[in-house]
Amino acid sequence: MDIFHITDVAEERFLSGERYYEFFSADTMSLGLYALSASEADPQQPHTEDEIYYVVGGKGRIEVGDDDSEVEAGDVVFVRAGETHRFYAIERTLTLLVVFAPPRRSRAGVNGVNGAHKPPGGCGGDRRKDDAIGWHIQ
Repeated sequence: MDIFHITDVAEERFLSGERYYEFFSADTMSLGLYALSASEADPQQPHTEDEIYYVVGGKGRIEVGDDDSEVEAGDVVFVRAGETHRFYAIERTLTLLVVFAPPRRSRAGVNGVNGAHKPPGGCGGDRRKDDAIGWHIQ
């Protein structure tokens, strides 16, 4: 059994200097934590794996194909493999638990989808830790 404390994972993601931090991978899935600060652009490209986002904290919008919706803490979004998607109009730092099935990048080049989802760049800027994590567990 593996147990992950989200506050520890958030700290590891922050220290990594990356927006996306993968903290678990198995044969059938992988898990990561993704954070986008207010007004930050989401550089994602379509993935070769199905994806679930659980919004841990923050508020913004997501565009998936022709669909568009507001998202905030507690929301869950499913994105099919190969589907164009991005978060935008971020009002408060979005912190997202991301589930890839199968694991992220495991099907790169399959079905003609460009599977080279590059992890987004570092957090950048001079931010307080709380701004980068975007939420607090009480």
